[in-house]
Amino acid sequence: MRKSEVLAAESVSCLNKALCQLKDIWEEIGIPEDQRLERTNVVKNHIKNLLDMMIKEEENLKKRLISSIGTCRAQMEKLCSELQLPVFEEEEGITMLQREKNISTQVEALLNERTRRMQHLKALLDEDQDLCDILCSMPYGIAPDSVPSLDQLENFHQHIANQNAEKAKRHAEFVDLKKQIILYMEELDQIPETSFEKDVVCESEESFCLSRDNITALKLLVCQLEERKAEHEAACESHREKIQQLWDRLQIPQEERETLNDHMVFSKKRNLEALKTEVQRLEELKLQNIRNVTDAIRSEIAVFWEKCFFCTDQRQAFTPYFSEEFTEEQLALHDAEIQRLKQHYEDHKDLFEGVHRWEESWRFFLELEKKATDPTRFTNRGGNLLKEEKQRSDLQKSLPKLEKKLKAQIDEWESEQGHQFLVNGQKFLQYVEEQWELHRIEKEKEKLERHLKKTKQTEEDMLYGTAIRTPAKRKFLGSNTPNKPRKMCNATSSSSANSNSTMRSVYGGTVCRSPVPRPPLLANKAPAPRTPGAYKSPHPKKQGCNKENQGQPRTRTPLSARPVQGC
Repeated sequence: MRKSEVLAAESVSCLNKALCQLKDIWEEIGIPEDQRLERTNVVKNHIKNLLDMMIKEEENLKKRLISSIGTCRAQMEKLCSELQLPVFEEEEGITMLQREKNISTQVEALLNERTRRMQHLKALLDEDQDLCDILCSMPYGIAPDSVPSLDQLENFHQHIANQNAEKAKRHAEFVDLKKQIILYMEELDQIPETSFEKDVVCESEESFCLSRDNITALKLLVCQLEERKAEHEAACESHREKIQQLWDRLQIPQEERETLNDHMVFSKKRNLEALKTEVQRLEELKLQNIRNVTDAIRSEIAVFWEKCFFCTDQRQAFTPYFSEEFTEEQLALHDAEIQRLKQHYEDHKDLFEGVHRWEESWRFFLELEKKATDPTRFTNRGGNLLKEEKQRSDLQKSLPKLEKKLKAQIDEWESEQGHQFLVNGQKFLQYVEEQWELHRIEKEKEKLERHLKKTKQTEEDMLYGTAIRTPAKRKFLGSNTPNKPRKMCNATSSSSANSNSTMRSVYGGTVCRSPVPRPPLLANKAPAPRTPGAYKSPHPKKQGCNKENQGQPRTRTPLSARPVQGC
């Protein structure tokens, strides 16, 4: 039994006890029955009214609970819809009070979530508006009075993060562009003129609108300043070249040139003005020295004729070069011609330099070929012989490659120009072939000469006998002892009585005999006195040794058939 039921039973017992007490009192007093009935009816009505009032109050409470539950349930459903959350599932088998409490608690939690989301949305909207003002972009597409979902808030937050990153990127780009603009303006001696330039240079960085249009305008301004700077530098460089040419042609002293040292380096506006003034002054001075300037230009023209391999006809085509008149018109023609030649050389610089490189390589190759036939090269120490052979081998490989490359360049040049590429009036490739052919003929000629020389030497040896040819001896450092005697070869080992004695050549050990035995032509003359002993002076030139290295005439006499005493 519930406590409330026990309490109710006690209430009934108390009521019965009270009625009994009232009955006893009424009997003691002697109240009649009708009055007892009336008084009992009053008690009943009082109790009934009291209970009715209590019942009514409790029924009103029940109605309020039912109404509150309905209101809270509707509010909860609305909040769940706004917050895009699932509807709260009510528990089964609970009382009204518990249901009303649960629903009220859930509604309060949903209201708090709604308030939190709206506050977060407001903060994001304010930040987004600030970014939109700075970046000049459109606001994020979300209604400020609607409750956002968690996904919407997350996307909005990511959008804000992207906007902040874009702002940082544009700000860094703006700072870099601003530095470039200020630097270019300083180099050009230029001040901000338009309102946009003033906003960029003079205003603070935080107040500048970082819109895409402004960033594009900044880049365009930088490009304009770069072009203006490039124009200034090109103009200054052109004036410097002109000034340098005029200085050289007019032979301006170094002291006057040094006054323009700063202007010959920097390219600011004041430097350009100073260079223009100097060019104008030199032009006026040039007109006063037309002859000297024309001669100087002619010297330059001659240099470029050589660089561009102009033939005689091409050179004579420029008739003012050979004129003896020196006027402003002639000077202007010379100026135009030197500019044309310079441009022509620059347009085909690679080709001309390749031809020059081939000529230098060919000249060096011929020098190495000439050294290869020089017998004295074997006496040269220090590894030069090996180095020269390696260079000659490299040139034999590199020259054909260079010729092939030049042929491709010449073909391209001829297709562009519409006429043949000539070097000194001759087709270059034909010139190359002729050089190789001349080199081959020269080699054949040298080979033939060596063969004839060897044949003649053999005939002379067969006729007069073989002479001992001692090769040139190398001199060693630290061994120069001219007074030291040298041993003589044993002259008695061979028979000196007849002219048919065997002579051995130091070059190969060949044995040659005189074809006809005959006495020496100078046998009737007394022999020259000789130093007795087994040693001779170490000076072979004084004793007749190394005749081949002394440049003796090739005509031999029978004296060469005599046995050599020592060498």
